[in-house]
Amino acid sequence: MRLSIIPPSFNNSAWRLLPNRWDFIAFPLIICLIAMATLGYHQSMEPISVLKTQSISLSPSMLPEYALRTTLRMLAAMAASLIFTLVYGTLAAKSRRAEKVLIPMLDILQSVPVLGYISFTVTFFVALFPGRVAGAEFAAIFAIFTSQAWNMTFSFYQSLTTVPRDLVEVSRSFHLTAWQRFWKLEVPYSLPGMIWNMMMSMSGGWFFVVASEAITVGNNTFALPGIGSYLSQAIAQRNLGAVGYVIVVMALVILAYDQLLFRPLVAWADKFRMENTASATAPGSWLLNVIRRTHLITQVLQPIGWSLATLARIPLRLPSLRGVNNGPAGRVERKPSKVVDGIWGLIVVGITLYLAWRVVTYVSTGVGLPEIWQVLSLGFLTLLRVFILIIIASIIWVPLGVMIGLRPALAEKVQPVAQFLAAFPANLLFPVFVVAIVTFHLNPDIWLSPLIILGTQWYILFNVIAGASAFPNDFKEAAANFRIRGWQWWRKIILPGIFPYYITGAITASGGAWNASIVSEFVSWGNDKVEAHGLGAYIAKMTAAGDFPKIILGIAVMSLFVTLFNRLLWRPLYAYANAKLRMD
Repeated sequence: MRLSIIPPSFNNSAWRLLPNRWDFIAFPLIICLIAMATLGYHQSMEPISVLKTQSISLSPSMLPEYALRTTLRMLAAMAASLIFTLVYGTLAAKSRRAEKVLIPMLDILQSVPVLGYISFTVTFFVALFPGRVAGAEFAAIFAIFTSQAWNMTFSFYQSLTTVPRDLVEVSRSFHLTAWQRFWKLEVPYSLPGMIWNMMMSMSGGWFFVVASEAITVGNNTFALPGIGSYLSQAIAQRNLGAVGYVIVVMALVILAYDQLLFRPLVAWADKFRMENTASATAPGSWLLNVIRRTHLITQVLQPIGWSLATLARIPLRLPSLRGVNNGPAGRVERKPSKVVDGIWGLIVVGITLYLAWRVVTYVSTGVGLPEIWQVLSLGFLTLLRVFILIIIASIIWVPLGVMIGLRPALAEKVQPVAQFLAAFPANLLFPVFVVAIVTFHLNPDIWLSPLIILGTQWYILFNVIAGASAFPNDFKEAAANFRIRGWQWWRKIILPGIFPYYITGAITASGGAWNASIVSEFVSWGNDKVEAHGLGAYIAKMTAAGDFPKIILGIAVMSLFVTLFNRLLWRPLYAYANAKLRMD
């Protein structure tokens, strides 16, 4: 009898390569993801004539396919938004000169309505893929991208500018290069807040999905199959049953990507919280637990993780964008060159004046001075609405956001509900508001205002939840030990801790409210139309009329109001939070 002895390491390696029951649960999810991407690619390569011959059907049996295509567009836009966030937010946070240009540009970009982007970019994308559905698909993805990227970028920029100084000094004492510090410190520090903002951005994309899936090129309108087109058709036909089907399908889709995407991300990012003691309760995810228990899938993912970790450890030395030597602690900062600053300032002012001159020249071809004064007065009315609604939303959602963020178990239950409410398009409430205003002869200037804040108030809630979730457990325990309670706890502990996050949420909520005013100040249900006095209604009517000089005038005035509002209110508060309230 011959006994062969197999090394234990061999048995362990072979055992890890064999699939277990958890692999059989995870594999179908991966196969479905691959199938979704393949289906989306093949449908995008179809001739664009298919969109003209196939009308949007209100049959409930078509909703699963429409939901799939809308979800694919939103995931593609989310991936593009993440790349944009990492590049744009880093440049704005790391370069003092770039910051002076990029942040005001971001204020303007978030104030430009989705309709404004579609009007001027759809031709480019359709020409990029002539005769293919892909052109219209990319135009729709870009429109959804414009409703997602700005919020994420503001969040990432806020995180990069508020990294605790002691952590930065520790990274320098370990001689980390700028590249290593970015991936080892700054990105992990920003993840908890960014993931909550990704949720908000994903939900915010639903708010404008109707406008993004109805693509117009000249006299041709292409309705891309999706939830947005289905909802638009249901509203046009006053089909309340179809609207109800949309609500049910939206709830199921939101629950699906909450469980399959965001819940695992929140649970995974919890390890990056800045604290010395662990919280008593941590967020969990059944999907993340399944993936960790798999054998074969874990082995497949390990090389990818190893490659990313190796990439982050490369001692790549990048030039300092703020003129600072990236050596160890005790370095000497170089003073910024006043000559270079002066030249840079002149270039920026020159470009700004040139662009302003071009806008004025174009607008003057179809707009007179009385029209300009009228648009400015309408802008003040919308400004008043936005300001009052932001105050009301802050009073309501800051305390609730703190309560949710400090309780991970409660946050898990509230998370999908908040995502659904944030994704709830204002279009679905048009019938209620229009019928009520017409029946009871209500004032549209007052009763249409809630629609403005309906989709943007959640920026405040999600950012406050992110701030409270990232609040160090050490500080909470210290406050409990010193018995700091009541108003003193709010004023001295939690409000300073979440204030940078709140300002980020308020800035994006303010910009989003201006954007939402376009679909909220001029609403319709079938042939019934209700209009409030404001800049949003003006832009909506001019867009419907195709009057481009007046569209440009409305967008320019809206961008001006948003930029001045941010410069005079939110940016000083943001600078105060960065200088006085950093958790160092």
